[in-house]
Amino acid sequence: MKSLLSQAVALTLGSSLLVGAPAVLAAGAPATEKQWLSQADAEARSARVSNVAYQLDFTLTGKETFAATTTLQFDLNDASKPLTVDLDKATIKSLIVNGKTVAPQYDNSFITLAAANLKSGRNTVVVSFERPHSTNGEGLHRMVDPVDGRVYTYSHFEPAAAHQMFALFDQPDLKATYQVNVSAPADWIVVSTTRETKVEDAAGGKRWTFPVSKKLSPYNFSMHAGPYKVWEDNTGKYPLRLMARQSVAAQVEPEEWFKYTKQGFTFFDEYFGIPYQYEKYDQLLVPDFLYGAMENAGAVTFAEKRFLHRDKMTTDQRRGLASTLLHEMAHQWFGDLVTMKWWNGLWLNESFASFMGTLGVAESTEFKNAWESFYTQGKTAAYKLDQSPGTHPIEVPVATTGNAFDNIDAITYSKGASTLKQLRHLLGEEPFRRGVHNYLVKYQFQNAKLDDFIGSLGAAAGRDLTQWTQDWLYQPGVNTITASYTCKAGKVDAFSIVQTAPAAYPVLREQRVQVALLRHAGKTLKLDRKVAITYKGASTDVPELRGAQCPEFVYPNYEDWGYAKVKLDGRSFATARKDIGQVGEPLLRSMLWQSLWDGVRDAELPLNEFVQAVLANAPHEPDYAQLGAVLTMMAQSADYLQVMAPTSAYTGKTLQALEAMTWQGVQTGKDENFRRRWLDAHIHVASSKAALDRLAGLFDGRGVPKGVTINQDVRWNIVRQLSARAYPDAAKLLAAEEARDKSDAGQASALAAQVARPDAAVKTEWLAKIADQGSKLPFSRIRTAMENLYPAAQTSTLGEQSAAQRLAQLPQLDKASGPVYMRSYGVSMIPATCTPQSAQRLADLAAQAKDLSAGTRRALLERQQEDARCVAVRKAITVPLN
Repeated sequence: MKSLLSQAVALTLGSSLLVGAPAVLAAGAPATEKQWLSQADAEARSARVSNVAYQLDFTLTGKETFAATTTLQFDLNDASKPLTVDLDKATIKSLIVNGKTVAPQYDNSFITLAAANLKSGRNTVVVSFERPHSTNGEGLHRMVDPVDGRVYTYSHFEPAAAHQMFALFDQPDLKATYQVNVSAPADWIVVSTTRETKVEDAAGGKRWTFPVSKKLSPYNFSMHAGPYKVWEDNTGKYPLRLMARQSVAAQVEPEEWFKYTKQGFTFFDEYFGIPYQYEKYDQLLVPDFLYGAMENAGAVTFAEKRFLHRDKMTTDQRRGLASTLLHEMAHQWFGDLVTMKWWNGLWLNESFASFMGTLGVAESTEFKNAWESFYTQGKTAAYKLDQSPGTHPIEVPVATTGNAFDNIDAITYSKGASTLKQLRHLLGEEPFRRGVHNYLVKYQFQNAKLDDFIGSLGAAAGRDLTQWTQDWLYQPGVNTITASYTCKAGKVDAFSIVQTAPAAYPVLREQRVQVALLRHAGKTLKLDRKVAITYKGASTDVPELRGAQCPEFVYPNYEDWGYAKVKLDGRSFATARKDIGQVGEPLLRSMLWQSLWDGVRDAELPLNEFVQAVLANAPHEPDYAQLGAVLTMMAQSADYLQVMAPTSAYTGKTLQALEAMTWQGVQTGKDENFRRRWLDAHIHVASSKAALDRLAGLFDGRGVPKGVTINQDVRWNIVRQLSARAYPDAAKLLAAEEARDKSDAGQASALAAQVARPDAAVKTEWLAKIADQGSKLPFSRIRTAMENLYPAAQTSTLGEQSAAQRLAQLPQLDKASGPVYMRSYGVSMIPATCTPQSAQRLADLAAQAKDLSAGTRRALLERQQEDARCVAVRKAITVPLN
């Protein structure tokens, strides 16, 4: 699965991933009013059950409900106790156990099979039922296209939602085969893990028959159906298909999808040394998707919101596509072919796919700078989270399926991937690859544990990794490294790497990094010398650098091998502040910008000085990816100021300077990619009347610079900004655009613009809709409202007006809502307004609300820390803000 990080990685005030932690299912007992499967119950069940096979028969009509029959066969070694089968909120029509019709003992989550109806050996259970389609992105989701009225369905099961679609043992270590039959409307296509063997006319439509699949964990199985548009490519090693809704087909660039897919297969087949196992490869763009993508074996789903564009893709959008394609493809081996035993291993699936996806993009596509993008868009978020109250070990216990996503965040994806990256450097590239290959061969079509994977790597490298595993995977926190050196007569006299750890997590780790010395050559800071070292403990001597020419700048994690926060020595920090634009290497420049931004967030570098560095250097940034990173920091700086002091003269003056800089970039950017990046940044910071008038002109086609396209996505961004800034014609422009663009994406964009209006009545209306647990709105719309309700400029005004209300209802929402809802609520709706009073208010609630779930409590503490950090950043500013 890709980019839960779109929720976990926040910009300004550190919004947090939030997951409710529901009750644990009592082991060995019927699941009375218990929604979640516990690890203890799962282990007890898998100890009794084996050799599972499903025959699944679905009747789909396009209406709000569907009918299905699950025929479940399994071997049972102990028939003396009841056994549960998972099925969520269905109306059971009949239940047959070993040929006998029985009355269901069912609590809307689990069917309990009485011991008297079971037998040792082979058992057969047939469950016929009806169920509403889901509208929250889980189970068998249904969406009606507002453009043409066509109905589309798709399945999504991670972490444990297959029981929202059929009856099964919904746990990863009970792998099974799946034989599927589907009755569907005549104009629909049906997609599953295997390619259909027969499609026949049937009453009212078509009957699709699929052969028995290979063994899969339930969450890796899928079935999707609807009148999808299909593109095919059979020129590579495996047959490929790409699918999307008919009304958005013109936004798809299939040649790009197929190009990166084929490049990925060539890379992974060779790297893993095992050919792809699922015979065909389908990729589907689907609406209302919760995350970025999902690695269903042979039938991967992707979020329309992320990968559909109203204009030809920019370079960064194509890179993002390639990254996600290869991330999900890596899962076909690591996650699908070999799968974790329980949800505590989900981090390893995601970390490995993030690492391998980036490696594959860098080595098999045109995006050779993939590691730079990984650093700026993922790793920095992991550093941020790892220094917050929300930090946690990479490997953590998971009590129930309801807790499976408690810790799926930037640490799971990016710290885990960074840890694997540095382990590859520590062990060597070939031993690491050989260890991965041996692991996949040994455990293919089975389940495995962390120790199995680490043991395979250690055996391939001839090294015991026990201590490494304990230090890196079972201990939270990020270490800081600093270069300590002295020079005499222009030469390095002594050089060491100093490692420190936060007081709360005092472990010092072993890691292999490169230390780089740089000096000025004309107007460029160039690499003078680099050396690879393995450091451990508090201080590690680097004798190789004695006698080197005394550097003007030192960076102790050159080329980003390691996972560590870099604190520049005093001389290097001064050089970075003064000459960052003279650093020739984009990745090093990225890391130096991050060091400066860390200085801001640590209240060591005044925000106003950082803004001056942006104004001086961003217009001259030649690297497209790095420009994106700098402009993101610029946007965060602007948001900080608008939360801290939205009406101050300094904020207004700074925003106008940023407006001028970004508009100049729009006009003079060296190509269309650069100009689009500058335009997005300009829209974000536009606040003055002149800038808003300019946006309104662009919207109407006036004053559009040469080489700039105002496509539908840009039009909606402009409308949202004009609405958020109460521009006089904003309501009229919104109404006109909503009438013009009746697509699902258009409806979502219109909602975003509507709720962003600085109107107390609008906020009150949508606060009520967001809190309504019985809402009939699709969750995708509720999530859009959450994300756009309080722009930065409204945080201290309209946001403050509802802060007490939102905090008061947080405990109730935490108890009443599921993980999907609370993850989004925690990101967007916990109020933080950058004042001492606001930070204290959050701390008080954390102290009082003892019954909050672990995920909600962590989100609250993270928000409180970010609010306190914002207060410190404000205090460090050296210009008047009032």
